[in-house]
This record gives sequence, structure tokens and C-alpha cells, in this order.
Amino acid sequence: MNPSGEQVRNAVDAAYRDEWGQVVATLIGMTGDWDLAEDCAQDAFAVALASWPRDGVPRRPGAWLTTAARNRAIDRLRRDAAGAAKLRQLAVLARDPDEPPAEDIPDERLRLIFTCCHPALPFPARVALTLRTLAGLSTAEIARAFLTAEPTMAQRLVRAKRKIQNAGIPYRVPPAHLLPQRLAAVLAVLYLIFNEGYDEDDERRALAAEAIRLTRVLVRLMPDEPEPRGLLALALLHEARRATRKDDDGVLVTLENQDRSRWDRELIAEGVATLDNALAMRRAGPYQLQAAIAACHATAPDAASTDWPQIATLYGELGRVAPSPVVDLNRAVAIAMADGVPAGLKLVDELTASGRLDGYHLLPATRADLLRRDGRTAEARAAYEEALKLAPTEAERRYLAGRLREL
Repeated sequence: MNPSGEQVRNAVDAAYRDEWGQVVATLIGMTGDWDLAEDCAQDAFAVALASWPRDGVPRRPGAWLTTAARNRAIDRLRRDAAGAAKLRQLAVLARDPDEPPAEDIPDERLRLIFTCCHPALPFPARVALTLRTLAGLSTAEIARAFLTAEPTMAQRLVRAKRKIQNAGIPYRVPPAHLLPQRLAAVLAVLYLIFNEGYDEDDERRALAAEAIRLTRVLVRLMPDEPEPRGLLALALLHEARRATRKDDDGVLVTLENQDRSRWDRELIAEGVATLDNALAMRRAGPYQLQAAIAACHATAPDAASTDWPQIATLYGELGRVAPSPVVDLNRAVAIAMADGVPAGLKLVDELTASGRLDGYHLLPATRADLLRRDGRTAEARAAYEEALKLAPTEAERRYLAGRLREL
């Protein structure tokens, strides 16, 4: 029996989530042409929508899509004189002798990340290009992650691809002595991919799993660097709480109200052990500090036992190592919990006045929560209404609407 249209659409959607990055990375590795790779990958998914209802969903959708996309790319190159020359060149290319052994890089995706994160590209462009190419995020989604306008992000992506082509940036994992100079951007990419899969609905969960898998590969590739271990610890500690982040109706559940008995204790234990290994190297960085904060929450037996003074101290150190208004906002919350709501509200009001987080929904949401705790109901209601207008996801909107109803 042939699959129904809905079954095919579900299968194609699942394949897009799971296989897009691998298909595109394979085509870039083959052709060196980023736009061609994305176009042919899109064509392959379109062909799947047309042929799978007739032929059935293949046993290995990723392999099917990769073959279809590769054949499409070869056809397009053959029709072009320059492309034909490119095909002849690809037939005789030897493997780079400085590249790590193939068994250390299990697929093309980490190769793609390191190419995107070449130091010749501006830092934001490195992260954005990888999110677009590896994770298949739309320009609008990436712009939202960067708190920037969509047209600005579109131009950034175009310039990054052009720079790679014009500068002849090689598609490979660099030799060991060049790895550290790309590490910060690679870690930023992996963390953003994890967050995109962690913060969104369950259908994006594959992104979080992929980010964890690639971070494990990076830890093996750079065993003497503590920050990959810090990022892995951070991701594992967050992942341990995933099942409790929303209630049965899909409404966001705040950390203090989550059912800690449902947290994954094995992931927490692995995260804490991974963090300890990183901290033992005595080169604390931003991901280790964030993991330490997550560990404070994950290891507290209940919300009342949370070590808020320690968390406030860690946020202060994080703000020194990696200054950010978002870090300042989180530190304000920790200080409110450790030293009293008025102390935290003072910092939040200063941050609001600075304008550094204009349009960021968690600023008015945080202010609303602190005002609520302080008994200033009318002001809290106004702040919740502001946050509700800015909230990007349905789960957050429903949570904020519930808070408003309570007031």
C-alpha cells in the first residue's frame, strides 16, 4: 500500500530535520559551490515529495536524498562548461595530508562548521552561515537569534558565501595548530544550534541532539581544550530538564516550578562529571561558567535550596569574561533571589534605561516577574502585557497570558 500524502509529508519533514545538514555538507564537499549545494538539496526534497507517494518512503531517506541531490548537482555542472571542468577536477583531487584522519571526523558536518568558521569571515557571519547551511534555519530564524533585522542578515549571508568563494577558503577541518583560532566561533555555532532545538517545539529536537553529538566529536578532536567540555556539560545539563519545560498543554513551565523528580539524573551526572574535567584544566571560560550555573540548578534538591549567591557570583564572572546585556539581566535575577527583589529590580531598571535590550521579550518579562514578587501588581500587569507583545513562541505567550490572568 502506498503511503498517504500526510505520511509522505511527515517523512519529508522528518528527513529535513535530520538530514538537511548532511545532504548540503556532502554537496559542498563535492562541488565547492554553496548556492548550488543548497539549490540541489532543495530540489531533492521536492523530488521526494513527488516520488515517495508513488514509490514509497525509502528505508534510508538520508541516503536517498543525498544521491538525488548529488545527481542533480552533477547534471547542472555537466550543462555548464566551467562545471564540466570542475567535475574533471573533482575526479583527481587528493585528500589534504594535513587533515585529521577520516575516522576522527565521522561525517561532513563538522568539516562544514570549520569551513564556515574560518577567521577570514566576520564572527557573526561565521555563526549565521553555519546555522543557515548546517541546520537549515531560515534567514528570519537566524535574524531572530541575533536580534537583528532579516534584510541585514540576508546580506550578511550573501557576503559570507562570496568571501569563501573569492578567498578560496578550503572545505576541510584545519590542521591541529589552526584549530584554536576557530574554536570560539565553532562553539558559538554549536550552542546556537542546540538552543534552536531546545527552545522550539519537539519537532526541532533533532537539532539539539545533533549539536550534542557534534560537541562530543569536538571534545575528541580537541581533548586538551576545556571549553568544548564546558559546552558539552552545559548542553547535557539543559537537556536533562527538557521533559519538564512545558506542561501537557504546551505551556512553558519556569525552572522553579518544574518537577525535579522527572529530570534525567544520568544526564545530570554526566554533565557534572564533564564540567569537573573541564574545570580541572584551570582555564575557565564562558561555557564552563554557564555550565557551573546550570549545575547549581540541576543539583539543588528543590527550588528553595538553590544557591543563588553562588549563581550571582558566577554571573558576575561570566559578565567579566563575556560581557552581554543578557548576562546582566540574568545576574539581576540572581541578585533579586539572593539579596531581595528591590536589589534585582534596580539593576533591571538600569538595564531598561540603557536601551541595550530593546525589543527583547525577556527584559519586560523579567521585570514583570520581579514586580509581581514585590507586590506591585499594576506595574507588573503592564510589563507582562509588553512582554506578551514581544514573545516569539506560543509556549511563552501562553505562559505570559496565564500570569496576566493570575494578576
